[in-house]
Amino acid sequence: MFESPFNESLIGKAKEKGLLNINAIDIRSFSKDKRKKVDDKPFGGGAGMVLKPEPVYAALKSLTARKKRGQTRRVIYMSPQGSPLNNSIVKDLSKYSHLVILCGHYEGVDERIMRFIDDEISIGDYVLTGGEIPAMVLVDAVARMIKGVVKEEASVKNDSFYNGLLDYPHYTRPSVFKKMQVPEVLLSGDHKKIDEWRQKQSYERTKKRRPDLIKQKLKIESGK
Repeated sequence: MFESPFNESLIGKAKEKGLLNINAIDIRSFSKDKRKKVDDKPFGGGAGMVLKPEPVYAALKSLTARKKRGQTRRVIYMSPQGSPLNNSIVKDLSKYSHLVILCGHYEGVDERIMRFIDDEISIGDYVLTGGEIPAMVLVDAVARMIKGVVKEEASVKNDSFYNGLLDYPHYTRPSVFKKMQVPEVLLSGDHKKIDEWRQKQSYERTKKRRPDLIKQKLKIESGK
């Protein structure tokens, strides 16, 4: 599942440049069961299966045991019960030199494994068939924060959420499309006025679509 997404577009190019390294670890390879079984029925009964603690722990231990001098690490479990992923979390995780991401499956992992997890993260209030896609989302979001992955750093800093607001509207050629014209200020060449227009549009768009972000930004700025 990870092979194609992590070898395409900006992620693939970043790997080629050595800006990041991604390794997919198969938990089944750490199972001592002859059939490489990694799940079992839950104690107490109920629907579904649960990932067994032994192979998961062995997989985590094999990675955490390789910690290099000066390396910072965070172990993350992708789960719908985790903290909602946002840009603040993404920026914080991008500062670590090594992220270990455990993908949830079935009914989840044996609760005793949570003792070895630093963060439990969710990408939304819904349930998927496994944690692989959420892991891809996290990797993609964090990778964009690494210098050099996105060619122009301004593209990252001007994106939605980076400064607590949504991005301003964008236009390109032609200047007139189906009788709809590009705002004149963008054609003026006056960079000061363009910046002011963009800031205003960013604020107004956020106020209309995500008023909760405005409230959050005001709280942060006021120190409350």
